[in-house]
Amino acid sequence: MKTAKYLVPDDYMADPAVHVFNGKLYIYPSHDWESGKPENDNGDHFDMKDYHVFSTDDIENGGLTDHGVVLDIKDILWAGRQLWDCDVACKNGRYYMYFPLKDKTDIFRIGVAIADKPEGPFIPQSDPVKGSYSIDPCVLEEKGEYYMYFGGLWGGQLQRYRDNKALESAAFPADNEPAIPSRVVKLGSTMLEFAEEPRPVIILDKDGKPLTHGDNKRRFFEASWMHKYNGKFYFSYSTGDTHLLCYAIGDNPYGPFTYQGVILTPVVGWTTHHAIVEYKEKWYLFHHDCVPSNDITWLRSLKVIELEYNADGTIKTIDGGGILR
Repeated sequence: MKTAKYLVPDDYMADPAVHVFNGKLYIYPSHDWESGKPENDNGDHFDMKDYHVFSTDDIENGGLTDHGVVLDIKDILWAGRQLWDCDVACKNGRYYMYFPLKDKTDIFRIGVAIADKPEGPFIPQSDPVKGSYSIDPCVLEEKGEYYMYFGGLWGGQLQRYRDNKALESAAFPADNEPAIPSRVVKLGSTMLEFAEEPRPVIILDKDGKPLTHGDNKRRFFEASWMHKYNGKFYFSYSTGDTHLLCYAIGDNPYGPFTYQGVILTPVVGWTTHHAIVEYKEKWYLFHHDCVPSNDITWLRSLKVIELEYNADGTIKTIDGGGILR
C-alpha cells in the first residue's frame, strides 16, 4: 500500500487511534456529525456525540467491520458536550477507553470507559479522571507500565493550565519563549487514575534547546501519539495552525525528545490527527482529510497509507495532498 485509501466511505470518522489486539487491527476514531454550529478556532462545530469501533485482519485488501456505537455521550453522567478523539489500552484482558469530554461547566476532562472486548461496548465511569484536563489522550504500554500523553491548544484548552493548575485566564508564551508542551503521566494500577503529577513533554532542537512558541512549523499543538521503533520512542504530534504532522525521538517514555522532521505534509482540511502502528511486518499511518465531503475544515474521512523508515531510523515524509498555509 503506497497510496492512501479511504476506510469508511459511508460515514465521517476522524482522529484515529489504532492498536493490534488479538491479531486484528482495531480503529477507534471520533465521529463527525453535522452540528449546525458556525466554525471557529475553538472547534465548537466539532460537536461529536458517540464512538464507533472498526476492525480488520487485512488492512491491505479487506474491508472494515463496523462494530457500531460503543459509547454514547448520553450514557456519561458528567457529560456536557464534545466527545473528541479517544484511545484504548488493554491490561489483564480488560480494555480501557480514555476520552476527552467537556463537563457541565464546559471544561475538558478525560474520562474512562471499560469493556471486556476490544470492540466494546464500553461502560463509562461515573466521574472523569481526577486531575485530568485538556484533550487527545494517547496511551503507551512499556514494560508493564502505562503512560498517557495528552493536551491540545486553542479549543483543547491546554493554554489555560500551568504546572497542572488552572490559570485565571488563558495565556500563551511570547514567540521566543518555550512552547506549551504536551503532558505525560503514568497511570495507576487500576488504570482509572494518575499515579503521579503530569509532566511536560519537552521537544528539543538538534542543539538541545526547547522549541519555542513562535516555531509553529515544529512545536507541539495537539494530537500526541507514541510508538516504538528499534528501541527508540517516537513522539509524534500535529503543529495545528501550520497543518504538519511532526515527530521527535527519545530514549524513554518521559523524554526529552529531539525533533526529527515531518511525517505528513498538510492534508485538505484544517485538522491533522493520526496513529502509527505496525501490523503484519509493515508500518501504517492512519489519519484523515476532508476531500470526500468537499469541506475545508469539517466532516473528515479516515485514511491509511504505508509508512516507511530510512536506514537511520528517520521517517520518510508522506505528501498529504493539501497546501502549507
